[in-house]
Amino acid sequence: MASVELHDIDKSYGSFRAIEGLNLSVEDGSFTVFVGPSGCGKSTLLRMIAGLEKITGGELTIGGRRMNEADPIERGVAMVFQNYALYPHMTVEQNIGFSLRMAGMGKADIDRSVAAAAATLQIEPLLKRKPAQLSGGQRQRVAIGRAIVRNPAVFLFDEPLSNLDAELRVSMRVEIAKLHRRIGATMIYVTHDQTEAMTLADKIVVMRAGKIEQAGTPDALYADPDNFFVAGFIGSPRMNFLDGKLGADGMVKLDCGTVFKTGMIGPGKDMPVKVGIRPEHFTGQGVNGGMIDITVDVVENLGGTRFIYGSLASGQSVVVEDRSEKALCPGQNVNVGFPSRKALLFSVGGLRIRDVRPANSIPAE
Repeated sequence: MASVELHDIDKSYGSFRAIEGLNLSVEDGSFTVFVGPSGCGKSTLLRMIAGLEKITGGELTIGGRRMNEADPIERGVAMVFQNYALYPHMTVEQNIGFSLRMAGMGKADIDRSVAAAAATLQIEPLLKRKPAQLSGGQRQRVAIGRAIVRNPAVFLFDEPLSNLDAELRVSMRVEIAKLHRRIGATMIYVTHDQTEAMTLADKIVVMRAGKIEQAGTPDALYADPDNFFVAGFIGSPRMNFLDGKLGADGMVKLDCGTVFKTGMIGPGKDMPVKVGIRPEHFTGQGVNGGMIDITVDVVENLGGTRFIYGSLASGQSVVVEDRSEKALCPGQNVNVGFPSRKALLFSVGGLRIRDVRPANSIPAE
């Protein structure tokens, strides 16, 4: 196991900067997930750690050793790819033990290492099969087994579940989480799926356009996002952002007419704000917060719960998680509430407002 430190890391392709002055600490034994939309730089960053992409600027250390110029084999990392990258003519046993044979390890030691990895991943019955005889989930386990036998200091996963169907993704998420608990290795995992990030990570690193928007525990990013982007990216369905104004008395008035009190003191005049409310934080009557009227457009029934997609009097769209058993249909009006402590305030430019007082200015954009 080893920690990974990135100091002022840059990656440029000609005049295009894919990664810009990035700083990050990945703790020894942690499970860190890089998440963000396509093109945000998360896979590029992972490949730089692996040694598959050259670092343009800054310093990378693994286990306290500078690795900028080190070859991939010298870094003590093992990478699991999205497309499995298995040798089709080799058996599962041969695929898992390939790197050990290339390193000149004796057959008895290879057999023991392969058997231990197969037992950890519960693929012992598959050892004599070839990749074409395996399901997608089984192939991914073989790819992970090939990484395990190298006993790396750091495991790197590049969107390993994106080729699997929904049911297999869920089961493989569980297996990867169990594997991390069993072996306690440092793991860095790249995905565009925030559900994978929330369920697997000790630390989530949310990226956009080559920069880190926010890093922290899943609970911290969900409950205390720094900006629109993080608030909207973490959570499904995404957070609602409603237009309103914060007054000097701490009252927020939404454009749809709803008024509720916050624990803040306004800046002396009505300040335009965006109010973030997650779909799951809406509830029924009698809440200590605000109430809004929604015109139902679509009801998405998921069995155990359902989501109302509707619109407010102001014309804004809103999504509400509904746990009642009332019959709902498009065009119907419903009244729902939300606790004021769950309503997050953002400046119109997208930054989180955590403390507004008369002496304070609106957050810089």
